[in-house]
Amino acid sequence: MAFVDRVGATLGLVTTMARAGVIAPMRPDRYVRVAAAMARENMGVTSGFAAAAQRCPDRAGLIDEIGTLTWREIDRRTDALAAALQELGAPRVIGIMARNHRGFVESLIAANRIGADVLLLNTSFAGPALAEVVTREGADAVIYDEEFTATVDRALADSPDTTRIVAWTDGGADLTVEGLIRSHLGDQPERSSTKSRTILLTSGTTGTPKGASHSGGGPDTLKAILDRTPWHAEETTVIVAPMFHAWGFSQLAFAASLACTIVTRRKFDPEATLALVDTHRATGLCVVPVMFDRIMDLPDAVRARYSGRTLRFAAASGSRMRPDVVTAFMDQFGDVVYNNYNATEAGMIATATPADLRAAPDTAGRPAEGTDVRILDPEFRELQTGEVGTIYVRNSTQFDGYTSGATKDFHEDYMSSGDVGYLDDTGRLFVVGRDDEMIVSGGENVYPIEVEKTLAAHPEVAEAAVLGVDDAEYGQRLAAFVVLTDGSSAGVDDLKAHVRENLANYKVPRSITVLEGLPRGSTGKILRRELSELATRDAP
Repeated sequence: MAFVDRVGATLGLVTTMARAGVIAPMRPDRYVRVAAAMARENMGVTSGFAAAAQRCPDRAGLIDEIGTLTWREIDRRTDALAAALQELGAPRVIGIMARNHRGFVESLIAANRIGADVLLLNTSFAGPALAEVVTREGADAVIYDEEFTATVDRALADSPDTTRIVAWTDGGADLTVEGLIRSHLGDQPERSSTKSRTILLTSGTTGTPKGASHSGGGPDTLKAILDRTPWHAEETTVIVAPMFHAWGFSQLAFAASLACTIVTRRKFDPEATLALVDTHRATGLCVVPVMFDRIMDLPDAVRARYSGRTLRFAAASGSRMRPDVVTAFMDQFGDVVYNNYNATEAGMIATATPADLRAAPDTAGRPAEGTDVRILDPEFRELQTGEVGTIYVRNSTQFDGYTSGATKDFHEDYMSSGDVGYLDDTGRLFVVGRDDEMIVSGGENVYPIEVEKTLAAHPEVAEAAVLGVDDAEYGQRLAAFVVLTDGSSAGVDDLKAHVRENLANYKVPRSITVLEGLPRGSTGKILRRELSELATRDAP
């Protein structure tokens, strides 16, 4: 029976890969070269780049604001950079603090080719946070964009021996990625037998982010993605999600594994993103949810200049999607939105297809193939349909553990996602918040997302965030922060009345603060720590 199952799984994988064009008519010798290239990369997260250079060497591999690089050029340039890094002393852990451009991609691949671990650094880091992470993870080289020089200088003030290389410069930096590549073109690095790890940082919205080590997924991960989202090999994908973040990074690696032309730009601009899709006839778009918001915030006349008609999917992950924005985007650009519920530690958990989102715009979707989801209470009892509890996940994309040596909470072989949610009677997953976001006010449990969705449903509210603040009488009280629509005349009392009409009285926020915009990190997640500080400071 086990043999039959293995055969069935293999046939299913082959069928999926053929449908997506991963398996395509090629000369046998080219297949041999592709396999050899992937083997040289130790089957790591960047092996797709090496494979693409053998599969379609003259196809455009990366298009950024500088221009176009073919897969062959990427391969030669990263060999050169890898050789240069070895000449500089072969760093063991390389931190990369760069925006989306060729310097980021080339540094990532080169580090993998010399067996160095890659530490992906948030471009929003301030000096103290950067110093803490770089020191903790043992980075002995940092590759960064020139705009972050002051931050890097401050972070490395006590580490004068750390190698510093500039990835993007508009000036005259001495040691640059481009300079190293040009001076070593044609050189081959000494290949390392050590498999590089990629250290992704947790979101860190409430504290210093932890390092999560990943070695890369397997064929079952590839199949799960291709079965749910309509990727196809050798097409074009626009990736504007930050590549240092787990979501953008995974989309970069996945696009390379399919030899898809990767189009990107250093800083997100909503209109420029639509222009990239139309100009390059992209079939895929990879964003974080707040980018959908910014696109739909464009004036109607501006959005109308772009058709997006070539898109087959617009995939997002990294934070909650606004249901109204999801629906509006699909109404204009077609049913192409795919909501991905992923976690830095657990990888791919669930995907909501356009059909799922039409039926339930706030769903996280159905568990991916090969992923089992359980909803458990604090005593690890499995809850019934519709009951809210902690989301536990079992799959093959779980991380190797935190670099500190710690790991997530497990029950049996299921890992806690750190989120709370429920499954509906169709098997769709709904995430209602983080397990540490639940508010207990006067003995009643309140999940912020319920209040946030109610506030956002008010016609004069653009977006809302709710959190708990310590309260001497009730234990915690609800504090809400809202951004109003242009020209709004709604007052705080109006908004409280709106919540009271739709929810129980204990779910009405004690305070509502109107802001011009909610504080967000570079991946679009709301920075609740900043809101908490504001609520505490403004408490009566």
